[in-house]
Amino acid sequence: MTLAKPDTSATPSTLAATTIARAYAVQMHGDQKYGTHPYVFHLDAVVALLQPYGDTAQVIGYLHDVVEDTEATVSQVQERFGDLVARCVSLLTDAPGANRKERKAKTYAALAQVTGDEELALVVKAADRLANVRACVADGHRALWDTYRGEQPTFRAAAFRAGQCDALWAELDALLLPERAPT
Repeated sequence: MTLAKPDTSATPSTLAATTIARAYAVQMHGDQKYGTHPYVFHLDAVVALLQPYGDTAQVIGYLHDVVEDTEATVSQVQERFGDLVARCVSLLTDAPGANRKERKAKTYAALAQVTGDEELALVVKAADRLANVRACVADGHRALWDTYRGEQPTFRAAAFRAGQCDALWAELDALLLPERAPT
């Protein structure tokens, strides 16, 4: 699935879906924070990166953490936003594990198997990681940047598909070069 070209087919109903997804995510995340910001700060950053990839990608972008970090379920996401969105959100939700390394290993193994329409989840995951790394660089979070840098080879092997969202990957790779480390 190649998603390199911008999607210009927005309709009022799909724009409404993006607005509804944002409102739902804001409600579900409640008082959660992203650093010192309300959580929607992160979601808006991810969705801004997803604008060239269409409305469905943006809906998934708003919902990508809702099952992992709130009381929302995949079934509730499916009921509100449809099968594809729910499947992608499920793929983006870390599998249970004893620690980050174990959770990410399971999640990356699942992402490596993704094909077809669900590859949209990989675009959202790349945007999510890029937004996180941008924030690390901007805010000087060296320890978290080191974590992302250490995971990058495994993450890239699982989630990268040539021609899919190459611009996101190029910036992500550049931000994880040793000379870009936060100080």
